This record gives sequence, structure tokens and C-alpha cells, in this order.
Amino acid sequence: MAKTEKEKMLAGERYLNTDPELADERRTNRRLINQFNDVSKTNPETGIEVMRQILNRAGKSLDIQPPFQCDYGYNINVGDNFFANYGCCFIDVGAITFGDNCLLGPNVQIYTVNHAFDVKDRDRGVEIPGNVTIGDHLWAGGGVIITPGVTLGNNVIIAAGAVVTKSFGDNVLIGGNPARVIKKLK
Repeated sequence: MAKTEKEKMLAGERYLNTDPELADERRTNRRLINQFNDVSKTNPETGIEVMRQILNRAGKSLDIQPPFQCDYGYNINVGDNFFANYGCCFIDVGAITFGDNCLLGPNVQIYTVNHAFDVKDRDRGVEIPGNVTIGDHLWAGGGVIITPGVTLGNNVIIAAGAVVTKSFGDNVLIGGNPARVIKKLK
């Protein structure tokens, strides 16, 4: 039996983003995201209740400042003590997984999808998911961009404005474009 486009997406395979089921799920999520962004301005507790409906998993002490954007929500898992400052955007075609005690500065962007290199496939809407996995104790400065397929270890600090295009292990301060190790941490 052939897989649906959603099943392909969730399996990390090439899929068509023009699929009606996926388009409908993005519209449904957008309504919840808009609700979160609106209500959070005056009632943060209610906003977090809405966010818990959006995310696949959220640990204790979830704090996300509006505005926030994501495609589906069900591909995002956050551990305990998660904070995301204003303007964060997660393109969650692939899974985005955070460990515990993660802090995101304003305008952090996490992308989990690549478009096809072949122009005909790209024009048809072929996309390729790439999960992003982040360990415990992340601190990402403002304006950080993390690209598809990146894994970060525990106790990673990302300098503001960095573009993270490859994976890094534990206990490092990274920065630049593309990001590189600036300093080992204890």
C-alpha cells in the first residue's frame, strides 16, 4: 500500500507539500497559532494552554512569547523549563526536539525542510525533511538560524546571529556563519 504524503513527511522521505491533507493541517494549526499569539498578549496562562494543544510534547514550565510561528506543531517536542523569546519561527516539517532547560533569544528560527534541487521537483512542491535535535541546557542568542539535519549536544551556547549548518557535540560555544566552535565550555 502506498504511503500518504503525510506518512512520507513523517518518515523523513521526499514528499509533496502541496498535498491537501497537509495543507489542511497547516491551516488548522495556523488558527491555533493565531489564537495563541492573540491571547498571550493579555493572558499568558491561557496562551500556554493553547500552546500545549499545538505542541506534540511540552514539559513543565513552558514559556513562549508571542509572536510565534510553526507549520504543524505536532512535530515539536520540548523538555522541561523551555523558554522562547519574541518572534521565534519553527518550520517543523521534520521533528524538532529540545531537551530540558533550553533558552531561545528573540527571532530564533529552526528549519527542518529542504526543497528539491531538481527544478521540476521543486516546482511540483517536493520537499525533504531533516530533523533537528537539541540536547539539554541550550542557550541560543537572538537571530540564530538552525538548518535541517542539525543535532546539538548538551550545554551548547549559540552566539547571536549564528547560522548553524552542521552538528556539534557537548559543551561548546558556537557562532558565526556558518557556525564554528569558538570556545570549549566546562
